[in-house]
Amino acid sequence: MLGLFAKKVGMTQVFDEAGNMVPVTVMRVDPNVVISQKTKEKDGYQAVVVGIDEAKKSRVTKPYAGQFPPEIAPKKRLKELRDFEKEVAVGDKLGIEVLEGIRYVDVSGVSKGKGFQGVVKRYGFGGGRKSHGSKFHREPGSTGQSTYPHKTFKNVKLPGRMGREKVTVLSQRVVKMDAEKQLILVKGAVPGINKGLVFVRAAVKR
Repeated sequence: MLGLFAKKVGMTQVFDEAGNMVPVTVMRVDPNVVISQKTKEKDGYQAVVVGIDEAKKSRVTKPYAGQFPPEIAPKKRLKELRDFEKEVAVGDKLGIEVLEGIRYVDVSGVSKGKGFQGVVKRYGFGGGRKSHGSKFHREPGSTGQSTYPHKTFKNVKLPGRMGREKVTVLSQRVVKMDAEKQLILVKGAVPGINKGLVFVRAAVKR
């Protein structure tokens, strides 16, 4: 699997050869450092571990720091990529060239947090009439029995905390790659906030 950490820069628009406007999300690839390699002989499978963003020394415990070679500073985020399709060595800094030639990618990130929300915003409930005196506007409605046994059914859609979940958007088309600035432009939206960390991999379904 080919993939890299990237940081979401924001959204903009570009024009294709036919003059059509295409909405794109811009992601910047900072150096992904190869931390270690797993081998079939030692670990039973092949994988490459990459890391990004140097961590503060005061925040790093000895057990966590022990997995990093002496010449590599501990990183905040790590990712293990099984069956990495390119030859790399520990200490290598990977950039956008890893995804060169790939036309579609899957992007994973943590969605924006919306806080505590009701059922209309959280699940798209239609709500009741907005006329005066209806007394049923944005309520969830019935959640169980009114008589014995007094209980709420399982898996009922109710108000609660919304967002801040891992989301993966599949098969996004790569519109442009800028090797000089280490930028990837993909068609459509990407989960997360601007400057947030996302993981970009070669699409599994395309």
